[in-house]
This record gives sequence, structure tokens and C-alpha cells, in this order.
Amino acid sequence: MKKQAIGIFDSGIGGTSIWKEIAIALPNEDTIYLADSKFAPYGKRSQEEIISLSIKNTKKLLELNCKIIVVACNTATTNAIKTLRSQFDVPFIGIEPAIKPAALKTKTKKIGILATKGTLSSELFATTSDLYTNNTEVIEVIGTGLVELIEAGKIYGEEMFTLLSSYIRPLVEKNIDYLVLGCSHYPYLIPVLKKILPKNIIIIDSGEAVARQTKVILSNNDLLNENASEGSHIFFTNGRLSVLQNIVKKTNITTDANQLEF
Repeated sequence: MKKQAIGIFDSGIGGTSIWKEIAIALPNEDTIYLADSKFAPYGKRSQEEIISLSIKNTKKLLELNCKIIVVACNTATTNAIKTLRSQFDVPFIGIEPAIKPAALKTKTKKIGILATKGTLSSELFATTSDLYTNNTEVIEVIGTGLVELIEAGKIYGEEMFTLLSSYIRPLVEKNIDYLVLGCSHYPYLIPVLKKILPKNIIIIDSGEAVARQTKVILSNNDLLNENASEGSHIFFTNGRLSVLQNIVKKTNITTDANQLEF
């Protein structure tokens, strides 16, 4: 099993931000990535739909012989990971908004979180937020329309800048000093966010933490690939192949992107 791939799925291309951190942290591991763009965004779907889609993606990754599943989607993690862990006998790694480090480090005692409706309304998010933010005001903003623009490859256009600005300016006016990105698509917006945000506001996402946790869980389960050779990486999408290809070709990691119906 050690030589089997790490399976990763997201409601589209956003989770490639998580995949990149995993590939850097675990260079000898093979990875298989599923971009479920056909059903993106998950954030506006019901919990039942999110669970069903997450089960579908997990089954496909297991068919492809993966040894561990990384749910590289905040909405899928907060709504479905409990069900996934109860139904499948394989380790799962989830991704949650990085509320804890922001709450511990804030000086203004005000942090902003930009996320999907599905994440912000979930029970798991509410529990995490309550646990770490007793003395901190958390200002939540639903990023309606952002995932759709990213999936369409419209990251750096005027439409994105205008929409993102409308979400961020109220947070700046509230005097936040940390902005938590609560969707795996959103790290691709960091160059745009830096044009909008004052320099004193720090952006936090979960990518590196997820990669570290993946390494820990693989080690604890004796699943680390012991080969010295560089890992191989395969991407599948049920959406527009060109959008996925444009994202992954910007990395320095050799990858193969393919169309697949799932």
C-alpha cells in the first residue's frame, strides 16, 4: 500500500492549492486529483448533496487505488467528512478554515473570514469557531460568485476585482487584522486580495497545515512511500480541461491532466 497514491478531491480546481503544498511536503508520493467542476460550487448545495458528491468522489479515488483521501474542500469537510469516515476504511484528511491561528494572533480582536455559505453554516465550523474565538469578533462574509469566476478562469479580470472588493471593504472598515480564507479556491485570489487589502492585514489559508497533517497520518499508518524517486501526479476533471491545465502548468511540478466523467 505504501506505493499507492494519495487521493485528493475538491469541488473543482481550487483544491490544487492544497495539492501543491502536499506535493512539496511529500515529493516522493504519487498523487491523483479529482476536480469535480461539473458540480461546483458545493457551497450553495444542501448537506445531503454535498455528502452524496463526496461519497462519489471517494469511491472513484478508491477505484484508482488510493491509500488515503484528502478532502481538499472546506465545504465537503465541514459537511461530509464524518460520514466518509464512518463509511470507508481508509484514512481521511479534512480542511477547515484556519480560525485558530488567526484568533490566537489577532491584536485588534477582530478577524474576517471569507468562505462559502456551505462552510459558514455547517455544524463543524460553528464548533471550531466557538472553541477558539471567545474574546474575538469573527466577521463572516459569504463569497458568492467567486468560485464560479475561478472555475471559469477569470481570476484576474475586472469582474473579479470588483466583486472581491465589495466583500473585502466592509471587513477592512471593521478593523480586522487577519483574513482567513475558508475555501480552497480562494488562495488563487491572494494576488488580487493584496491589491485590495491594507498591508497590515495578514492572509491565512490552510494549505501548509493540511500537508503537514497528511504527512503525519501517513507516517502513523505506516503508509509513507519509501521510494527515493520523485512522485508522479495525475489530474482528472469533469469540467473544462483547459482551466485545470492552466492552473497546474504554473507549478514547477510535472503533471498530467485529463478529462474524466465521474
